[in-house]
Amino acid sequence: MRTGFPLPARKDRTFRRGHTVRTTSRTRRATLALSVIAAIIAPAAPALAAAPPPRADLRADVDRDGRVDVAGATDNAGEDTWTPTRGAVFLPNIDDDTKRCPTADPRGRPLPDARLAACNDALDTRVNGTPDAADLARVRSVPMKGLPASASGTLRVVGGAKNTRVFVKRGTGWVWVTAGTRLTAAELRAGVEFGVEATDVVRDPALWGGRAVLRLTVTSGGKATSDDVTLRVAPLLTHHHLQNAQQVLVTRVPGADPYARRQQAFVRGLAAEAKAAGIGNPLFTFDRYEDIWAQDFVEPGYVSMTGPDGRRQVIRVMLRSAQPDRESGRELFERLRGKGIGVVQVSGVRESEEWTLNSMGNLETIPPYAHAGRSFPAGRIVMGERKDDGSKPARAMRTLLQAQGFQDPLLLDTSWLHVGHVDEFVQFLPAPDTARGWRLGVADPEAGLRLLRDAQKAGHGTTRMFSVPGGKDLPAPKETIDQALASKWLVADNTMAAQRIRANLEVLKRETGVTDAEVVRVPALYTRGTEHGERGDRVPRLTRLGAGQVPESVTEYGQQKRLAREGERATGPGSAVMTSAYVPGAVNGVLLGRDRYLAPKQWGPVIGGRDVFTDAVTTAYTRAGMKVSYIDDWDTYHLGMGEVHCGTNTLRDASAAWWRR
Repeated sequence: MRTGFPLPARKDRTFRRGHTVRTTSRTRRATLALSVIAAIIAPAAPALAAAPPPRADLRADVDRDGRVDVAGATDNAGEDTWTPTRGAVFLPNIDDDTKRCPTADPRGRPLPDARLAACNDALDTRVNGTPDAADLARVRSVPMKGLPASASGTLRVVGGAKNTRVFVKRGTGWVWVTAGTRLTAAELRAGVEFGVEATDVVRDPALWGGRAVLRLTVTSGGKATSDDVTLRVAPLLTHHHLQNAQQVLVTRVPGADPYARRQQAFVRGLAAEAKAAGIGNPLFTFDRYEDIWAQDFVEPGYVSMTGPDGRRQVIRVMLRSAQPDRESGRELFERLRGKGIGVVQVSGVRESEEWTLNSMGNLETIPPYAHAGRSFPAGRIVMGERKDDGSKPARAMRTLLQAQGFQDPLLLDTSWLHVGHVDEFVQFLPAPDTARGWRLGVADPEAGLRLLRDAQKAGHGTTRMFSVPGGKDLPAPKETIDQALASKWLVADNTMAAQRIRANLEVLKRETGVTDAEVVRVPALYTRGTEHGERGDRVPRLTRLGAGQVPESVTEYGQQKRLAREGERATGPGSAVMTSAYVPGAVNGVLLGRDRYLAPKQWGPVIGGRDVFTDAVTTAYTRAGMKVSYIDDWDTYHLGMGEVHCGTNTLRDASAAWWRR
């Protein structure tokens, strides 16, 4: 089966250089067979003939069960190659287990981003305690019984040395292996244990593809024997929704002004919803930079291998958005980095690359699937691009994600969205009753228009479009259903949005094999922020986005600040109208449990005591097996072109083997 990840080319297996003999699993088996044949056909040797010297035999955890087999042959096959399903794995040791990395210089001044990112457990040549030792992949030599006392050995990294560090376990602890390190005959007779770490994740395969080749050489009596093993650094993977949420992240805005009080109420409500969904860990609250878009400045990910105890050894990796001027990403280093948690940031982001596309709300992950000869056991990334003008997420980030070799990013067209994020119209929902194990959720503008038209036909056209209560600082919108449907652009904009969503859905169906029966269509409506008046001037598009002044905390960070700075993009005949959610976008919520979904409160028209959008959204999710609850984000996120998902993030369970579906 052709997979979604590249496979390394096989290399020659047997080599001789002078008196040095290098063995592999295949040559060991061949040698054993020849020895048996020779024993049968050869004449009896003198009783006192010297036994042949033992051969060097280096083993790694090729079958990924957490145990390096030095007595049997379970780790022999494939030790010189690496495939997605077999081959030894080692971790990029980029966490900070002892919290030794500084965030300020000796004078208390904040460190620059480059220095923040440079510090982690792989920075030094020491193993910093038991937790740090657990991040080392084990490699062992098979005991060489009968080795004379004059023998000695060396361990070299002959492939990937720049990004690989090896330690040897001795009575005094773990010792860094250098060019001058010698293994004694006593160590080789007993069998040597090594620990291997990578100093970074794979960033660009043109610089390093993630492979490390270790060579053990043993010299005795003027002759040498050697053996190689190959390891590959664990891929940096993003979470998908078949992994249970374990902790929710959110920004908490300090202060007692009206917006701060509303945002703090949102945080309290979110904590209650997380607890009700069975998430035991308390919220983690970002509190230093007041960037309320917690989804956008970080994408939680992970690297993992099977540890020596057979359990998954995981390092969480906070992938900072490719937005160098977004200072909120510094808090990942300042407060989140620590035991079992590292941070990765990319460099080389171009000023010409559109800022908003680099927010991590523009990165979602399709759950695991196999289709049309390609397999994605860890899921597959989706990101948005603007096909109408060619804008894509930063090349440096796309290169890093592609370099992992497992989640091959798929680009969808978000030209029609102001913010341009995929989380504004698509999501993935657990579905244990399906063969695939998940369903695809999409926003459905046509369903949203039907709700309004049905209400109008039933005589409710004078009902207010929005039921949200107003305040002194934020008046309630005043338009009615009749006025909304009479708008020059509402129908046209949502007809266009429906067409764009259908085109993206066809891409997802082609790539994943999802059928129409596995698609959850959730009522939605979109709107352009402004429209051209009859004289060519720009006037507010209804009062939904003009209902009072948008709070400063909403616009100070994130998409609105950059959109205001860059102004309206130039539009030509082929350019899309850009929209954002008119009614709070229900698909832009957060999955708290396998069957628990938290959506933004709809605040739709109330007819007969019922919010028609809330009822329709609840029905759509209930049919998909989800229990949906709602939280008010109108003032806190919705007016800033975002929703619950944009303002939150989740850490998810990473204990499953990423190489198995």
